[in-house]
Amino acid sequence: MKREKNWVEDAKRNAALEAVKQVKDGFVIGLGSGSTVVYAAEEVGRRIKLEGLRVKAVPTSYQALMLAVKNGIPVTTLDENPVLDLTIDGADQIDAELNLIKGMGGALTREKIVASASKNLIIIADERKKVKVLGENRQTVPLEVLPFAVSPTLLKIKKLGGKTAIREGSGKVGPVVTDNGNFIVDADFGLIREPTELERKLKTFPGIVETGIFAGMANIAYLGKKDSVEKLERKG
Repeated sequence: MKREKNWVEDAKRNAALEAVKQVKDGFVIGLGSGSTVVYAAEEVGRRIKLEGLRVKAVPTSYQALMLAVKNGIPVTTLDENPVLDLTIDGADQIDAELNLIKGMGGALTREKIVASASKNLIIIADERKKVKVLGENRQTVPLEVLPFAVSPTLLKIKKLGGKTAIREGSGKVGPVVTDNGNFIVDADFGLIREPTELERKLKTFPGIVETGIFAGMANIAYLGKKDSVEKLERKG
């Protein structure tokens, strides 16, 4: 188990290093959330210190904000910079067309807003996150839901064929609360062969703030392997 953990962490780090090569002097970037982004933030901070790289970051969560501060990355906002040069973020699953499931860290809404404001979305992950079809291995779709609307929203998702659970906090009693003050509902739809269509249907439910389906948004993905990094690019 320890040996596997070591290669996975090395794979994440190597993917992050490849992605940060795309960050140029003067860029304003989106900084995603999650364990793999930690390595990207460390590398950006190293380049700022050693190369004098001038870069600002829009964090997608409090975790990302703390990462930026810890690594000496100046932070900014979408109000100041409504168009970003690129965003570096992780993913929970990636298919061959670079459709994604994201949000197991609970920051999906801000991640999607920042990604949509970016000229390029670069995803970093280890190779275990690559799948043929989204939803494999019982991967759920995180949904950010208004607390006021949870019960009727759960019923609507059930009618759509999803099995739902309100995500419970770890180390606290009660549901996970997002940075926006909402709940996370994890929905199991089985294999998702038409992610764009599923996302469209879910977004018609008024109580759903955002979904963890990121269809057609990523431009490049770097997948770390035991001895190399695989680069995937979206076609078209």
